[in-house]
Amino acid sequence: MHHETHTIRRAQGLSGPSTLPDDLILRSAKRLQALALVYAFVFFMTSFSSTVFFADFSQFESFHDWGFSAISIVVALFVAWVTTRPQLTTRTLMTVGLTFEVVGSFGIAIAQYWAAWVMLFSIVIPAKPSKALIATVTSVSAVPITVALTMKYGGTTIALTPGEFFTGLIFPYLLIILMTHVGARAIYRLGTDVAKAREMGSYRLVERLGKGGMGEVWRAEHQMLARPAAIKLVRPEVLEGGGEHHDIALKRFTQEAQATASMRSPNTIELYDFGVSAEGTFYYVMELLDGFDLETLVQKFGPVPAKRAVHLIRQVCHSLAEAHEHGLIHRDIKPANIYVCRYGRDLDFVKVLDFGLVKHRGEREDDVKLTGPDVVGGTPAYISPEQVTGDKPIDGRTDIYSLGCVAYWLLTGHLVFEGSTALRTMVMHLNEEPVPPSQRTEIEIPAALEQIIMQCLEKDPAHRPQTTEELSMALAACETVPVWDREKAARWWETCQPAPVVAPS
Repeated sequence: MHHETHTIRRAQGLSGPSTLPDDLILRSAKRLQALALVYAFVFFMTSFSSTVFFADFSQFESFHDWGFSAISIVVALFVAWVTTRPQLTTRTLMTVGLTFEVVGSFGIAIAQYWAAWVMLFSIVIPAKPSKALIATVTSVSAVPITVALTMKYGGTTIALTPGEFFTGLIFPYLLIILMTHVGARAIYRLGTDVAKAREMGSYRLVERLGKGGMGEVWRAEHQMLARPAAIKLVRPEVLEGGGEHHDIALKRFTQEAQATASMRSPNTIELYDFGVSAEGTFYYVMELLDGFDLETLVQKFGPVPAKRAVHLIRQVCHSLAEAHEHGLIHRDIKPANIYVCRYGRDLDFVKVLDFGLVKHRGEREDDVKLTGPDVVGGTPAYISPEQVTGDKPIDGRTDIYSLGCVAYWLLTGHLVFEGSTALRTMVMHLNEEPVPPSQRTEIEIPAALEQIIMQCLEKDPAHRPQTTEELSMALAACETVPVWDREKAARWWETCQPAPVVAPS
Protein backbone atom coordinates (compact mmCIF):
# COMPACT_ATOMS: atom_id res chain seq x y z
CA MET A 1 0.00 0.00 0.00
CA HIS A 2 2.86 2.37 0.86
CA HIS A 3 4.47 1.84 -2.54
CA GLU A 4 1.14 2.26 -4.34
CA THR A 5 0.61 5.61 -2.62
CA HIS A 6 4.03 6.74 -3.81
CA THR A 7 3.22 5.75 -7.37
CA ILE A 8 -0.12 7.54 -7.33
CA ARG A 9 1.66 10.67 -6.13
CA ARG A 10 4.10 10.28 -9.00
CA ALA A 11 1.24 10.34 -11.48
CA GLN A 12 0.77 14.01 -10.72
CA GLY A 13 3.94 14.65 -12.69
CA LEU A 14 2.11 13.83 -15.92
CA SER A 15 -0.98 15.26 -17.57
CA GLY A 16 -3.03 14.90 -20.72
CA PRO A 17 -4.50 12.01 -22.70
CA SER A 18 -1.12 10.87 -24.05
CA THR A 19 0.14 9.73 -20.61
CA LEU A 20 -0.01 6.22 -19.22
CA PRO A 21 -2.59 5.05 -16.66
CA ASP A 22 -1.59 4.91 -13.00
CA ASP A 23 -1.78 1.13 -12.67
CA LEU A 24 0.49 0.66 -15.70
CA ILE A 25 3.02 3.05 -14.16
CA LEU A 26 2.76 1.16 -10.86
CA ARG A 27 3.47 -2.15 -12.59
CA SER A 28 6.36 -0.56 -14.51
CA ALA A 29 7.97 0.65 -11.28
CA LYS A 30 7.67 -2.80 -9.73
CA ARG A 31 9.07 -4.46 -12.86
CA LEU A 32 11.97 -2.01 -12.93
CA GLN A 33 12.74 -2.79 -9.29
CA ALA A 34 12.60 -6.54 -9.93
CA LEU A 35 14.76 -6.21 -13.04
CA ALA A 36 17.39 -4.22 -11.16
CA LEU A 37 17.52 -6.82 -8.37
CA VAL A 38 17.80 -9.66 -10.88
CA TYR A 39 20.57 -7.78 -12.68
CA ALA A 40 22.50 -7.37 -9.41
CA PHE A 41 21.95 -11.01 -8.46
CA VAL A 42 23.14 -12.34 -11.83
CA PHE A 43 26.30 -10.22 -11.75
CA PHE A 44 26.98 -11.31 -8.18
CA MET A 45 26.55 -15.00 -8.97
CA THR A 46 28.63 -14.92 -12.15
CA SER A 47 31.42 -12.76 -10.72
CA PHE A 48 31.62 -13.35 -6.96
CA SER A 49 29.95 -16.68 -6.15
CA SER A 50 33.14 -18.72 -6.28
CA THR A 51 34.93 -16.17 -4.11
CA VAL A 52 32.18 -16.06 -1.49
CA PHE A 53 31.44 -19.76 -1.32
CA PHE A 54 34.83 -21.30 -2.11
CA ALA A 55 37.27 -18.51 -1.11
CA ASP A 56 38.72 -18.59 -4.63
CA PHE A 57 40.43 -15.25 -5.35
CA SER A 58 42.45 -16.43 -8.34
CA GLN A 59 40.06 -14.95 -10.90
CA PHE A 60 40.51 -11.40 -9.62
CA GLU A 61 43.93 -10.47 -10.87
CA SER A 62 43.06 -6.89 -11.82
CA PHE A 63 40.42 -4.21 -11.45
CA HIS A 64 39.15 -5.19 -14.88
CA ASP A 65 38.15 -8.59 -13.49
CA TRP A 66 36.07 -7.44 -10.53
CA GLY A 67 35.67 -3.66 -10.69
CA PHE A 68 33.04 -3.49 -13.45
CA SER A 69 31.01 -6.24 -11.82
CA ALA A 70 31.02 -4.46 -8.49
CA ILE A 71 30.03 -1.15 -10.11
CA SER A 72 27.23 -2.87 -12.02
CA ILE A 73 25.86 -4.41 -8.83
CA VAL A 74 25.96 -1.08 -6.97
CA VAL A 75 24.20 0.72 -9.84
CA ALA A 76 21.47 -1.94 -9.98
CA LEU A 77 20.87 -1.79 -6.22
CA PHE A 78 20.71 2.00 -6.41
CA VAL A 79 18.04 1.81 -9.15
CA ALA A 80 16.04 -0.68 -7.08
CA TRP A 81 16.21 1.73 -4.13
CA VAL A 82 15.19 4.71 -6.29
CA THR A 83 11.96 2.99 -7.33
CA THR A 84 10.77 3.20 -3.72
CA ARG A 85 11.33 6.95 -3.39
CA PRO A 86 8.08 8.98 -3.15
CA GLN A 87 9.78 12.25 -4.13
CA LEU A 88 10.34 11.28 -7.76
CA THR A 89 7.80 12.02 -10.46
CA THR A 90 6.95 9.42 -13.09
CA ARG A 91 8.97 11.37 -15.67
CA THR A 92 12.07 11.08 -13.46
CA LEU A 93 11.37 7.42 -12.75
CA MET A 94 11.14 6.59 -16.45
CA THR A 95 14.34 8.55 -17.09
CA VAL A 96 16.09 6.51 -14.41
CA GLY A 97 14.84 3.33 -16.05
CA LEU A 98 16.10 4.29 -19.51
CA THR A 99 19.44 5.41 -18.06
CA PHE A 100 19.74 2.05 -16.33
CA GLU A 101 19.11 0.36 -19.67
CA VAL A 102 22.10 2.19 -21.20
CA VAL A 103 24.46 1.77 -18.22
CA GLY A 104 23.45 -1.86 -17.79
CA SER A 105 24.08 -2.55 -21.46
CA PHE A 106 27.69 -1.37 -21.18
CA GLY A 107 28.16 -3.50 -18.08
CA ILE A 108 26.81 -6.55 -19.88
CA ALA A 109 28.83 -5.77 -23.01
CA ILE A 110 32.01 -5.87 -20.95
CA ALA A 111 30.97 -9.15 -19.34
CA GLN A 112 29.00 -10.83 -22.13
CA TYR A 113 27.00 -9.81 -25.19
CA TRP A 114 23.34 -10.07 -24.18
CA ALA A 115 21.10 -8.45 -26.80
CA ALA A 116 17.98 -9.61 -24.99
CA TRP A 117 18.68 -7.05 -22.26
CA VAL A 118 17.82 -4.15 -24.59
CA MET A 119 14.71 -5.81 -26.04
CA LEU A 120 13.44 -6.55 -22.52
CA PHE A 121 13.31 -2.84 -21.72
CA SER A 122 10.75 -2.12 -24.46
CA ILE A 123 8.30 -4.15 -22.34
CA VAL A 124 9.48 -3.32 -18.83
CA ILE A 125 9.78 0.46 -19.32
CA PRO A 126 6.97 1.73 -21.63
CA ALA A 127 8.55 5.06 -22.51
CA LYS A 128 7.73 7.38 -25.39
CA PRO A 129 8.94 5.72 -28.62
CA SER A 130 11.34 8.57 -29.42
CA LYS A 131 13.05 8.33 -26.03
CA ALA A 132 13.06 4.54 -26.16
CA LEU A 133 14.72 4.68 -29.59
CA ILE A 134 17.50 6.94 -28.32
CA ALA A 135 18.09 4.65 -25.34
CA THR A 136 18.09 1.56 -27.57
CA VAL A 137 20.58 2.98 -30.08
CA THR A 138 22.88 4.08 -27.26
CA SER A 139 22.55 0.71 -25.54
CA VAL A 140 23.27 -1.54 -28.52
CA SER A 141 26.29 0.59 -29.39
CA ALA A 142 27.85 -0.76 -26.19
CA VAL A 143 28.90 -4.01 -27.88
CA PRO A 144 30.70 -2.68 -30.99
CA ILE A 145 32.23 0.17 -28.96
CA THR A 146 33.49 -2.24 -26.31
CA VAL A 147 34.92 -4.65 -28.89
CA ALA A 148 36.56 -1.82 -30.84
CA LEU A 149 38.18 -0.39 -27.70
CA THR A 150 39.30 -3.85 -26.61
CA MET A 151 40.86 -4.50 -30.01
CA LYS A 152 42.71 -1.21 -29.89
CA TYR A 153 43.75 -0.89 -26.26
CA GLY A 154 43.07 -4.19 -24.56
CA GLY A 155 45.99 -6.17 -25.86
CA THR A 156 43.63 -8.83 -27.17
CA THR A 157 44.26 -11.19 -30.04
CA ILE A 158 40.83 -10.41 -31.56
CA ALA A 159 41.22 -9.31 -35.16
CA LEU A 160 38.21 -8.55 -37.33
CA THR A 161 38.04 -7.17 -40.83
CA PRO A 162 35.67 -4.21 -41.42
CA GLY A 163 33.22 -6.57 -43.13
CA GLU A 164 33.32 -9.03 -40.23
CA PHE A 165 32.94 -6.19 -37.75
CA PHE A 166 29.82 -4.93 -39.57
CA THR A 167 28.13 -8.29 -40.13
CA GLY A 168 28.94 -9.59 -36.67
CA LEU A 169 28.67 -6.54 -34.43
CA ILE A 170 26.65 -3.88 -36.21
CA PHE A 171 24.07 -5.43 -38.55
CA PRO A 172 22.51 -7.76 -35.93
CA TYR A 173 22.04 -4.84 -33.59
CA LEU A 174 20.38 -2.77 -36.32
CA LEU A 175 17.78 -5.52 -36.43
CA ILE A 176 17.48 -5.35 -32.64
CA ILE A 177 16.91 -1.60 -32.86
CA LEU A 178 14.14 -2.13 -35.41
CA MET A 179 12.40 -4.86 -33.41
CA THR A 180 12.74 -2.97 -30.14
CA HIS A 181 11.34 0.25 -31.64
CA VAL A 182 8.34 -1.59 -33.06
CA GLY A 183 7.73 -3.21 -29.69
CA ALA A 184 8.13 0.06 -27.80
CA ARG A 185 5.62 1.81 -30.09
CA ALA A 186 3.11 -1.00 -29.68
CA ILE A 187 3.44 -1.10 -25.89
CA TYR A 188 3.24 2.69 -25.53
CA ARG A 189 0.27 3.01 -27.89
CA LEU A 190 -1.53 0.27 -26.00
CA GLY A 191 -0.91 2.09 -22.75
CA THR A 192 -2.12 5.45 -24.04
CA ASP A 193 -5.20 3.85 -25.61
CA VAL A 194 -6.04 2.29 -22.27
CA ALA A 195 -5.50 5.64 -20.57
CA LYS A 196 -7.83 7.44 -22.98
CA ALA A 197 -10.51 4.80 -22.56
CA ARG A 198 -10.36 5.09 -18.79
CA GLU A 199 -10.08 8.87 -18.52
CA MET A 200 -13.53 9.43 -19.94
CA GLY A 201 -15.38 7.43 -17.31
CA SER A 202 -18.47 5.86 -18.87
CA TYR A 203 -17.35 6.61 -22.44
CA ARG A 204 -15.03 4.51 -24.57
CA LEU A 205 -13.03 6.34 -27.23
CA VAL A 206 -13.43 4.58 -30.58
CA GLU A 207 -12.01 6.69 -33.40
CA ARG A 208 -10.36 10.08 -33.77
CA LEU A 209 -12.51 12.33 -35.95
CA GLY A 210 -10.36 15.43 -36.13
CA LYS A 211 -7.61 17.52 -34.63
CA GLY A 212 -7.57 21.29 -34.20
CA GLY A 213 -5.67 24.06 -32.52
CA MET A 214 -6.93 23.30 -29.02
CA GLY A 215 -7.76 19.62 -29.07
CA GLU A 216 -8.80 16.34 -30.63
CA VAL A 217 -12.34 15.15 -31.28
CA TRP A 218 -13.12 11.45 -30.88
CA ARG A 219 -16.15 9.32 -31.65
CA ALA A 220 -17.15 7.64 -28.40
CA GLU A 221 -19.55 5.03 -27.13
CA HIS A 222 -21.30 5.03 -23.78
CA GLN A 223 -20.99 1.76 -21.88
CA MET A 224 -24.69 1.67 -20.95
CA LEU A 225 -26.51 3.89 -23.47
CA ALA A 226 -26.97 3.31 -27.19
CA ARG A 227 -26.54 7.02 -27.89
CA PRO A 228 -23.24 7.77 -29.66
CA ALA A 229 -21.26 10.84 -28.68
CA ALA A 230 -18.26 12.91 -29.62
CA ILE A 231 -15.61 13.79 -27.03
CA LYS A 232 -13.23 16.71 -27.34
CA LEU A 233 -9.89 16.33 -25.57
CA VAL A 234 -7.59 19.29 -25.03
CA ARG A 235 -4.25 18.60 -26.71
CA PRO A 236 -1.61 17.72 -24.08
CA GLU A 237 0.99 20.09 -25.58
CA VAL A 238 -1.42 22.98 -24.98
CA LEU A 239 -1.27 22.26 -21.26
CA GLU A 240 2.42 21.49 -20.92
CA GLY A 241 4.57 24.04 -19.22
CA GLY A 242 2.14 24.87 -16.43
CA GLY A 243 1.91 28.32 -14.91
CA GLU A 244 0.12 31.10 -16.75
CA HIS A 245 -0.16 29.13 -20.01
CA HIS A 246 -1.91 26.26 -18.21
CA ASP A 247 -4.29 28.69 -16.51
CA ILE A 248 -5.15 30.30 -19.88
CA ALA A 249 -5.89 26.90 -21.39
CA LEU A 250 -8.05 25.92 -18.42
CA LYS A 251 -9.99 29.19 -18.53
CA ARG A 252 -10.59 28.90 -22.27
CA PHE A 253 -11.75 25.30 -21.99
CA THR A 254 -14.11 26.06 -19.11
CA GLN A 255 -15.51 29.11 -20.89
CA GLU A 256 -16.12 27.15 -24.09
CA ALA A 257 -17.93 24.37 -22.25
CA GLN A 258 -20.05 26.69 -20.11
CA ALA A 259 -20.98 28.89 -23.05
CA THR A 260 -22.01 25.91 -25.18
CA ALA A 261 -23.97 24.32 -22.33
CA SER A 262 -25.96 27.51 -21.79
CA MET A 263 -27.31 27.50 -25.35
CA ARG A 264 -30.73 26.01 -26.12
CA SER A 265 -31.01 26.72 -29.84
CA PRO A 266 -31.38 23.48 -31.84
CA ASN A 267 -28.75 24.93 -34.19
CA THR A 268 -26.10 24.98 -31.45
CA ILE A 269 -24.15 21.81 -30.70
CA GLU A 270 -25.62 20.06 -27.64
CA LEU A 271 -23.27 19.46 -24.73
CA TYR A 272 -23.83 16.33 -22.62
CA ASP A 273 -21.06 16.67 -20.06
CA PHE A 274 -17.68 18.24 -19.43
CA GLY A 275 -14.98 18.13 -16.79
CA VAL A 276 -11.42 17.26 -15.91
CA SER A 277 -10.42 13.62 -15.54
CA ALA A 278 -8.43 12.24 -12.61
CA GLU A 279 -5.32 12.29 -14.81
CA GLY A 280 -5.75 15.99 -15.62
CA THR A 281 -7.26 15.68 -19.10
CA PHE A 282 -9.79 18.35 -20.06
CA TYR A 283 -12.75 16.98 -21.99
CA TYR A 284 -16.34 17.54 -22.89
CA VAL A 285 -18.92 15.21 -24.35
CA MET A 286 -21.24 16.41 -27.11
CA GLU A 287 -23.67 14.99 -29.61
CA LEU A 288 -22.22 13.09 -32.55
CA LEU A 289 -23.18 14.56 -35.94
CA ASP A 290 -23.55 12.89 -39.32
CA GLY A 291 -22.42 15.28 -42.03
CA PHE A 292 -19.73 17.80 -42.95
CA ASP A 293 -18.41 21.11 -41.75
CA LEU A 294 -18.90 23.82 -44.39
CA GLU A 295 -15.21 23.94 -45.20
CA THR A 296 -15.20 20.24 -46.11
CA LEU A 297 -18.55 20.57 -47.88
CA VAL A 298 -17.23 23.13 -50.37
CA GLN A 299 -13.83 21.48 -50.74
CA LYS A 300 -15.41 18.12 -51.52
CA PHE A 301 -18.49 19.11 -53.55
CA GLY A 302 -17.81 22.66 -54.71
CA PRO A 303 -19.73 25.91 -54.10
CA VAL A 304 -23.39 25.56 -53.18
CA PRO A 305 -26.32 27.19 -55.01
CA ALA A 306 -27.66 30.46 -53.65
CA LYS A 307 -30.86 28.90 -52.33
CA ARG A 308 -28.93 26.41 -50.25
CA ALA A 309 -26.48 29.03 -48.95
CA VAL A 310 -29.41 31.12 -47.71
CA HIS A 311 -30.94 28.06 -46.01
CA LEU A 312 -27.68 27.31 -44.17
CA ILE A 313 -26.80 30.87 -43.18
CA ARG A 314 -30.25 31.52 -41.71
CA GLN A 315 -29.80 28.56 -39.36
CA VAL A 316 -26.46 29.94 -38.19
CA CYS A 317 -28.29 33.21 -37.51
CA HIS A 318 -30.72 31.30 -35.28
CA SER A 319 -27.88 29.93 -33.13
CA LEU A 320 -26.04 33.25 -32.92
CA ALA A 321 -29.22 35.19 -32.13
CA GLU A 322 -29.59 33.27 -28.87
CA ALA A 323 -25.91 33.72 -28.04
CA HIS A 324 -26.04 37.47 -28.70
CA GLU A 325 -29.23 37.76 -26.69
CA HIS A 326 -27.29 36.40 -23.69
CA GLY A 327 -24.42 38.79 -24.34
CA LEU A 328 -22.14 36.09 -25.82
CA ILE A 329 -20.09 36.81 -28.94
CA HIS A 330 -18.68 33.76 -30.76
CA ARG A 331 -15.70 35.60 -32.39
CA ASP A 332 -14.59 32.57 -34.43
CA ILE A 333 -17.38 31.98 -36.94
CA LYS A 334 -15.87 30.12 -39.91
CA PRO A 335 -16.85 27.18 -42.15
CA ALA A 336 -14.92 24.69 -40.02
CA ASN A 337 -17.08 25.66 -37.01
CA ILE A 338 -20.40 25.21 -38.83
CA TYR A 339 -21.67 21.69 -39.42
CA VAL A 340 -24.37 20.68 -41.91
CA CYS A 341 -25.79 17.30 -41.12
CA ARG A 342 -28.52 14.72 -41.28
CA TYR A 343 -30.32 15.24 -37.96
CA GLY A 344 -33.06 12.72 -37.35
CA ARG A 345 -35.50 13.27 -40.22
CA ASP A 346 -34.16 16.74 -40.87
CA LEU A 347 -31.66 17.22 -43.70
CA ASP A 348 -29.24 20.10 -44.21
CA PHE A 349 -29.57 20.85 -40.52
CA VAL A 350 -26.93 23.26 -39.21
CA LYS A 351 -25.05 23.04 -35.94
CA VAL A 352 -22.69 25.81 -34.75
CA LEU A 353 -19.61 24.46 -32.95
CA ASP A 354 -16.63 25.61 -30.92
CA PHE A 355 -17.47 28.56 -28.70
CA GLY A 356 -13.83 28.50 -27.53
CA LEU A 357 -13.27 32.22 -28.22
CA VAL A 358 -16.65 33.36 -26.92
CA LYS A 359 -16.69 36.58 -24.89
CA HIS A 360 -19.30 38.46 -22.92
CA ARG A 361 -20.40 41.72 -24.46
CA GLY A 362 -18.88 44.61 -22.53
CA GLU A 363 -15.74 42.80 -21.43
CA ARG A 364 -12.46 44.44 -22.32
CA GLU A 365 -10.55 42.70 -25.11
CA ASP A 366 -7.44 42.37 -22.93
CA ASP A 367 -9.44 40.36 -20.38
CA VAL A 368 -10.69 37.74 -22.79
CA LYS A 369 -7.76 37.14 -25.11
CA LEU A 370 -7.48 33.50 -24.13
CA THR A 371 -5.31 32.33 -27.00
CA GLY A 372 -2.29 33.67 -25.16
CA PRO A 373 -0.48 36.95 -24.63
CA ASP A 374 -0.59 39.39 -27.54
CA VAL A 375 -2.58 37.02 -29.77
CA VAL A 376 -5.56 38.26 -31.76
CA GLY A 377 -8.63 36.06 -31.29
CA GLY A 378 -10.29 34.60 -34.36
CA THR A 379 -9.22 33.11 -37.68
CA PRO A 380 -7.42 35.49 -40.12
CA ALA A 381 -9.50 34.51 -43.17
CA TYR A 382 -12.77 35.35 -41.36
CA ILE A 383 -11.75 38.00 -38.85
CA SER A 384 -13.51 41.34 -38.60
CA PRO A 385 -11.63 44.65 -38.89
CA GLU A 386 -12.45 45.60 -35.30
CA GLN A 387 -10.92 42.34 -34.08
CA VAL A 388 -7.72 43.19 -35.94
CA THR A 389 -7.38 46.70 -34.50
CA GLY A 390 -9.00 46.15 -31.12
CA ASP A 391 -10.08 49.81 -31.05
CA LYS A 392 -13.83 49.24 -31.30
CA PRO A 393 -16.32 47.32 -29.16
CA ILE A 394 -16.69 43.64 -29.99
CA ASP A 395 -20.38 42.81 -30.30
CA GLY A 396 -22.74 40.71 -32.42
CA ARG A 397 -21.83 42.65 -35.55
CA THR A 398 -18.37 41.05 -35.38
CA ASP A 399 -19.97 37.63 -35.89
CA ILE A 400 -22.08 39.08 -38.72
CA TYR A 401 -18.93 40.15 -40.56
CA SER A 402 -17.49 36.63 -40.20
CA LEU A 403 -20.80 35.16 -41.33
CA GLY A 404 -20.59 37.29 -44.47
CA CYS A 405 -17.17 35.71 -45.11
CA VAL A 406 -18.73 32.26 -44.66
CA ALA A 407 -21.50 33.04 -47.15
CA TYR A 408 -18.85 34.28 -49.60
CA TRP A 409 -17.01 30.95 -49.21
CA LEU A 410 -20.17 28.91 -49.72
CA LEU A 411 -21.07 30.68 -52.97
CA THR A 412 -17.60 31.02 -54.52
CA GLY A 413 -15.27 28.46 -52.95
CA HIS A 414 -12.85 31.37 -52.36
CA LEU A 415 -11.88 33.36 -49.31
CA VAL A 416 -12.83 37.02 -49.28
CA PHE A 417 -9.14 37.91 -48.97
CA GLU A 418 -6.28 35.54 -49.68
CA GLY A 419 -3.08 37.13 -48.39
CA SER A 420 0.33 35.49 -48.60
CA THR A 421 0.53 35.42 -44.79
CA ALA A 422 -1.94 35.53 -41.92
CA LEU A 423 -0.84 39.06 -41.09
CA ARG A 424 -1.29 40.19 -44.70
CA THR A 425 -4.78 38.68 -44.75
CA MET A 426 -5.78 40.58 -41.61
CA VAL A 427 -4.44 43.84 -43.07
CA MET A 428 -6.54 43.22 -46.20
CA HIS A 429 -9.65 42.80 -44.04
CA LEU A 430 -8.78 46.11 -42.45
CA ASN A 431 -8.01 48.18 -45.56
CA GLU A 432 -9.14 46.57 -48.83
CA GLU A 433 -12.57 46.36 -50.39
CA PRO A 434 -13.79 42.85 -51.25
CA VAL A 435 -14.51 41.76 -54.81
CA PRO A 436 -18.26 41.03 -55.20
CA PRO A 437 -18.82 37.26 -55.01
CA SER A 438 -20.62 37.19 -58.39
CA GLN A 439 -17.30 38.08 -60.04
CA ARG A 440 -15.55 35.05 -58.56
CA THR A 441 -17.94 32.22 -59.36
CA GLU A 442 -19.99 30.77 -62.21
CA ILE A 443 -22.91 30.15 -59.85
CA GLU A 444 -25.77 32.58 -60.29
CA ILE A 445 -25.98 34.95 -57.31
CA PRO A 446 -29.08 37.17 -57.21
CA ALA A 447 -28.33 40.86 -56.81
CA ALA A 448 -30.32 41.11 -53.58
CA LEU A 449 -28.31 38.30 -51.98
CA GLU A 450 -25.00 39.77 -53.12
CA GLN A 451 -25.99 43.14 -51.67
CA ILE A 452 -26.67 41.54 -48.28
CA ILE A 453 -23.31 39.76 -48.28
CA MET A 454 -21.44 42.92 -49.22
CA GLN A 455 -23.28 44.76 -46.46
CA CYS A 456 -22.11 42.13 -43.96
CA LEU A 457 -18.54 42.79 -45.12
CA GLU A 458 -18.62 46.52 -44.42
CA LYS A 459 -15.57 47.76 -42.49
CA ASP A 460 -17.69 49.91 -40.20
CA PRO A 461 -19.96 47.78 -37.96
CA ALA A 462 -22.62 50.51 -38.11
CA HIS A 463 -23.11 49.82 -41.83
CA ARG A 464 -23.72 46.09 -41.41
CA PRO A 465 -26.99 44.40 -40.41
CA GLN A 466 -27.20 45.22 -36.73
CA THR A 467 -28.48 41.85 -35.51
CA THR A 468 -28.54 38.28 -36.80
CA GLU A 469 -32.34 38.42 -36.70
CA GLU A 470 -32.25 41.40 -39.07
CA LEU A 471 -29.83 39.50 -41.31
CA SER A 472 -32.05 36.39 -41.31
CA MET A 473 -35.13 38.41 -42.23
CA ALA A 474 -33.24 40.12 -45.06
CA LEU A 475 -32.16 36.75 -46.44
CA ALA A 476 -35.70 35.42 -46.23
CA ALA A 477 -36.92 38.47 -48.18
CA CYS A 478 -34.68 37.67 -51.19
CA GLU A 479 -37.59 36.76 -53.48
CA THR A 480 -35.30 36.05 -56.42
CA VAL A 481 -33.69 33.16 -54.49
CA PRO A 482 -35.62 29.89 -54.92
CA VAL A 483 -36.54 28.01 -51.75
CA TRP A 484 -34.30 25.14 -50.67
CA ASP A 485 -36.81 22.55 -49.46
CA ARG A 486 -36.59 19.05 -48.00
CA GLU A 487 -37.05 17.39 -51.38
CA LYS A 488 -34.01 19.12 -52.85
CA ALA A 489 -31.98 18.39 -49.71
CA ALA A 490 -33.01 14.71 -49.78
CA ARG A 491 -31.86 14.31 -53.38
CA TRP A 492 -28.50 15.86 -52.54
CA TRP A 493 -27.88 13.68 -49.47
CA GLU A 494 -28.97 10.50 -51.24
CA THR A 495 -26.53 11.25 -54.05
CA CYS A 496 -23.55 12.60 -52.12
CA GLN A 497 -23.81 11.06 -48.66
CA PRO A 498 -26.11 8.01 -48.45
CA ALA A 499 -27.34 7.23 -44.97
CA PRO A 500 -25.37 4.49 -43.18
CA VAL A 501 -27.03 1.10 -42.96
CA VAL A 502 -27.87 0.23 -39.37
CA ALA A 503 -27.72 -3.49 -38.64
CA PRO A 504 -30.59 -4.88 -36.57
CA SER A 505 -29.70 -5.57 -32.95
